[in-house]
Amino acid sequence: MKKLADISASWDIVNTRIPDDVEFRALAFDSRKVKKGDVFFALPGTIVDGYNYIESAIERGAKIIVSEREPGEKHSGVIYITVKDAHRALALAACAYYGHPSKKLKLTGITGTNGKTTMAVLLRQLFEKAGFKSGLISTVGIHTGSGEYAPTHTTPDPLMLNAYLKEMVDNGVTHCFMEVSSHGIAQHRIAGLQFAGAVFTNLTHDHLDYHGTFKNYRDTKKEFFDGLPETAFALTNSDDRNGAFMLQNTKARKRTYAMKTAADYHVKILENTLSGLHLRINEKEVWTRLIGKFNAYNLTAIYAVAREYGLPEDESLLYLSELQSVKGRFEYFVTGDHISVIVDYAHTPDALKNVLGTLAELKKPGQNILTVVGAGGNRDKSKRPKMAEIAARMSDKLILTSDNPRDENPEDILDDMMPGLQSIPDAHVLRISDRKEAIKTARMLAKPGDMVLIAGKGHESYQEIKGVRYDFDDMEIAKEYFITRLTH
Repeated sequence: MKKLADISASWDIVNTRIPDDVEFRALAFDSRKVKKGDVFFALPGTIVDGYNYIESAIERGAKIIVSEREPGEKHSGVIYITVKDAHRALALAACAYYGHPSKKLKLTGITGTNGKTTMAVLLRQLFEKAGFKSGLISTVGIHTGSGEYAPTHTTPDPLMLNAYLKEMVDNGVTHCFMEVSSHGIAQHRIAGLQFAGAVFTNLTHDHLDYHGTFKNYRDTKKEFFDGLPETAFALTNSDDRNGAFMLQNTKARKRTYAMKTAADYHVKILENTLSGLHLRINEKEVWTRLIGKFNAYNLTAIYAVAREYGLPEDESLLYLSELQSVKGRFEYFVTGDHISVIVDYAHTPDALKNVLGTLAELKKPGQNILTVVGAGGNRDKSKRPKMAEIAARMSDKLILTSDNPRDENPEDILDDMMPGLQSIPDAHVLRISDRKEAIKTARMLAKPGDMVLIAGKGHESYQEIKGVRYDFDDMEIAKEYFITRLTH
């Protein structure tokens, strides 16, 4: 049993003085997981309001209820605590409950619209090569030094997050690299964590279904940097017009990286081929296996983080040259008839533009770019026509298809994408809602030497339709049609 006073010191409590001797067993915010002696946090939500499950939590044995409003009826023997923000209270409680594990390792948070996953995964790769036992919290996986877990959110809930961090500390992990999503910031999932470093990649059109406006989305990202301690570093992309904005009020050590403007860490692309990138970073040259301008930015930020943590310059460059691409991020293979097939997670207008821009730079005379892409259901609808317009304008042939339709009709999503084609009347576009059939059609249309981009799902091994996840891996399907069926 633990004392409630030990985890509630930082809560913004409205109505209750907590007795020093009150004890509890564990923390919960899902009434179905409550056990006797637990603290139940009734979290308000856009779909489900935890306030409506207080009675259920008490029936299961909760002895302490934390909520933003007092229940009309109260049970004797139950302590009711009203706070200004239940999400924040849960996060602070979780940090204290698990012994503030973020203070016992170097935690680096990466935020921005694009590049978070690549950067987090590759940073872990680099630091492992440098001899540091490193952890990862990302959309492609969670590594705690011994265990590996499948993620449910880009940024896990505070209980899972602190449990993972504690497991890392127990396993001797010294550095952890973590994707920090705008949802995670807005919902205070990272409240109470102590970051040793933070990276801002870029900010483009995404998640406006949740944040409402681009300003809200941008300001949410900035909150992360505003909360950094003086002991941390804040590294931002100064080529992005929001990079300087992120640094305005931070107490952390300010650092920048860029390709087009002056920066603490400046990169120049000397050569960009399907074999890799030849870069000059701060007058030092390095050859890497990753491809594309967007990866030049990612690699420069990774190098900057290594240097900020004290790794020697030449050692950092050596490890940078050894990094392997991340699953579903510009992952590609070449067929026997020289068709290059690229699978990428690009699911925002800017990410799609970056990938297609890279292919355009690599394209040779006579080659065509074929793109297979859709848009996710139950997400920001305003980006759908923009994605269609970018894909049509930057591809020689385009197949619009289903992504993860979730609760929406795939045909309705495609209807939302079609207006983006109005400004490109001569575009070669097919509409095939069955994603597997769309990939098969791309194989039939591709000629020797062409490049085929299958975008939107990347590392995902499923397709979500009406609440059910079906097995679907873009890379496996692509290899089935572009290699297996070609040779059999």
